[in-house]
Amino acid sequence: MAKINLRDFYPFYHSDLFIEIPHEVETALLEAERLEKNYIRRRFYNKAHYSLDANDGIEKNILFVSLSPCEIYERKMTTEQLQAAITSLPEKQRKRIYAHYILGMSKSDIARAEGVDESAVRDAISRGLKNMEKFLKKD
Repeated sequence: MAKINLRDFYPFYHSDLFIEIPHEVETALLEAERLEKNYIRRRFYNKAHYSLDANDGIEKNILFVSLSPCEIYERKMTTEQLQAAITSLPEKQRKRIYAHYILGMSKSDIARAEGVDESAVRDAISRGLKNMEKFLKKD
């Protein structure tokens, strides 16, 4: 039997804890630790620890594709149409749709805040969406 300190192998141990384990388990733990250190050493040697974004914006350009002027205009028009559709709704439907879709509140949270039944909130949101659909089709 071999005696090991679990703190050496597991980072969540904050104090020393010695246990006895079979030699086969000790060999496996030491081998895994050796392989991990070799991997870190190889990664560093091959410069794989550097980010692709060396302040020239490579990663940013890949992640954030710039929009064409047509796409920007189309998004602006869509946003304006949605705002017009929302403002055409009655006040309760408008507030409930805004709270649910923009603020991310659940329907039960909205019902609790307004002191009404959750089914009333569900119905108001679904009627509001239908009214918005009619408004957008008309436009």
